[in-house]
Amino acid sequence: MNSQANYLLPVPLSSEKLCARGFNQSWELARRIDCDKHIHKNPHILRRHHHVQHQAQENRANRQIAIQGMFYINPQYQDCLESASVIVFDDVMTSGATLNEIARVLKDNGVSRVINWVLLRTLYPSS
Repeated sequence: MNSQANYLLPVPLSSEKLCARGFNQSWELARRIDCDKHIHKNPHILRRHHHVQHQAQENRANRQIAIQGMFYINPQYQDCLESASVIVFDDVMTSGATLNEIARVLKDNGVSRVINWVLLRTLYPSS
């Protein structure tokens, strides 16, 4: 797959959820994507704080509020993001709130372009 990007990053799980589940489904799929050799795949750049409330049944507005401040950049990778182009891979997109928040965090940390790749799109509550 050809794309003008420097990094391919999966949507992260919190360390608590990753420990409970044993794997990050987005990373397991993303790492198998055949893309240009210059695109670095890395599951450690984006981080997520743990959130105990499940968001699947929430409406769009509540999901956007709940996801604010949930993601951050691993400090050891901060410098490599300056002016980078990043692909964010999500296995399933519901409202887009997660991808919007990740894009905001990446751009706030020097990324020049964010591209979202999504495998599946679900229907979500319209309210």
